Amino acid sequence: MNVFEILGMLAAIITTGSFLPQVYKTWKTKNTKGLSLTMYVSFFIGVSLWFVYGFYLNSLPMILANIVTAISTLILIRLKLKYK
Repeated sequence: MNVFEILGMLAAIITTGSFLPQVYKTWKTKNTKGLSLTMYVSFFIGVSLWFVYGFYLNSLPMILANIVTAISTLILIRLKLKYK
């Protein structure tokens, strides 16, 4: 792994990790009032496209970060639909 892959992995951990508290809080409180369904659906589409691009580039940081973020986003979308 070169220095840029390490930077990419660090960026992936920080940005993906910063998303997880929202998932946890929403899961625990079941309060989705402040979540925009349109935003999260759009975000999921964008993250999915980043995943495909990362796969094309064979970039492990992009692939891993976007898989985790896509799953987290799907959880939030499901919670939003369940508890609206």
